[in-house]
Amino acid sequence: MQDSVIFLPLREQRARLRAGTLTATELAEAAIAAYHQRGQHDHAYLTWNGEQALAMAKAADAVLAQGGDAGALMGMAVSIKDIYAVKGLPTYAGSAQQLPKRWEHSGPVVSALLKQLPSVMGKTHTVEFAFGGLGTNAHWGAPRNPWDAMAHRTPGGSSSGAGVSLVGGTASLAFGTDTAGSVRIPAAMTGVVGLKTTAGRWSTEQIVPLSSTLDTPGLLARRVDDIAFAFDALDPVLSGSDSGVPATPCLAGLTFGVPETFFWDDCSPGIAETVRAAIKRLEAAGARIVTLELPGIDEAYELFKLGGVAAAELAAFLKSELPEMIDSLDPNVAARVAAADTMPAWEYVRRRTILDSLYQSAAARMADVDAVLTPTVAITPPILESLQPEGAYPKANMHALRNTVIANFMGLCALTLPVGKDAEGMPVGLQVLAGPWQDAKLLAIGQAIENELGTGLDILGQPPAV
Repeated sequence: MQDSVIFLPLREQRARLRAGTLTATELAEAAIAAYHQRGQHDHAYLTWNGEQALAMAKAADAVLAQGGDAGALMGMAVSIKDIYAVKGLPTYAGSAQQLPKRWEHSGPVVSALLKQLPSVMGKTHTVEFAFGGLGTNAHWGAPRNPWDAMAHRTPGGSSSGAGVSLVGGTASLAFGTDTAGSVRIPAAMTGVVGLKTTAGRWSTEQIVPLSSTLDTPGLLARRVDDIAFAFDALDPVLSGSDSGVPATPCLAGLTFGVPETFFWDDCSPGIAETVRAAIKRLEAAGARIVTLELPGIDEAYELFKLGGVAAAELAAFLKSELPEMIDSLDPNVAARVAAADTMPAWEYVRRRTILDSLYQSAAARMADVDAVLTPTVAITPPILESLQPEGAYPKANMHALRNTVIANFMGLCALTLPVGKDAEGMPVGLQVLAGPWQDAKLLAIGQAIENELGTGLDILGQPPAV
């Protein structure tokens, strides 16, 4: 499957498209073939857009043939989480019914993408209103994690179809969102790379909101360099920065902070060991490793266990914009939304004040290192049946989100990249945290790490056949 042109690095795709040795039509046809081979089994998409994507690809080829160039992402196959409004495609946000027509008008992120004439292969599954870290959905079912051919394991959430679309070969770039880990968890669980941008760097307009405070758009791809390429194609329009991702630094010039506690607690067998081995390889290659504890970790995690601010902010959105949908919510989502009804206004303000304090103290501490390294997700992707007993889902969901939510609550940008497999043979992610607004530098650091450890394709190989 990895022989497909879909798996070529994005920079190589761009070069071949412009040299005439590859066409956008060939890329779209490869994605469509993969969809028919395993895409329906893996269940990555809520809305498959293959026929229209092929027409978009042919249009891009016509422009290229005339010497035109709409942008770096022109002609490339992309998937978009079904929480983004996309012109001409319905939005469900993982809910049981289609959202009003206003959620078919593209916002800034999708508009910046579409202006470059990519092939939008479809809209991928999401946890309902993005409120969950495992990837389950009572209305539409969960995509299958491609790395277990026998058992139906969670793909990670809430961008549950995003990583699956990449591993299955139906897209070369995937768009997700991250409020407490919703890009990084599915990326880690499916063995790809995921970027959580700094909150406020890219607009969340026309992205169905979970938390107006914490929501961030994000990208998933097979390589850090693919995300760096896409970031450079989009960020100047979305953030106004024209500096781009800097040159890849030498590992010998980097200092990484590694916490000794919290992130390593209660990891499934093989996860901590795999991440520690990766860090040792970086140290052997010249990186300086120092112990660094992020300030306010306990306070941040206690706030998370209380529900943070997401439940209150989602409840406010639903009650004001979509009150008719509340009664049909996924039970796992409904329970968390209902809990917001008992939160007094002063408590919401108190929690926002805590977040502001965490942002400030974390930014100051992060100035001491180039990045912080931790395991991305502490648990192996659960088998769906294991989540059915009373209390099993909330426990696993909290465990899955524990390591990633810290970046959101501290205002950091974050990256995950695959570094091996756990004792169950499932992918393991290394989380790389950087200070706020250091997104471009973070990607350069990620490239240095990837150059030393190898890409996920090198490390993991390909998933078992269906």
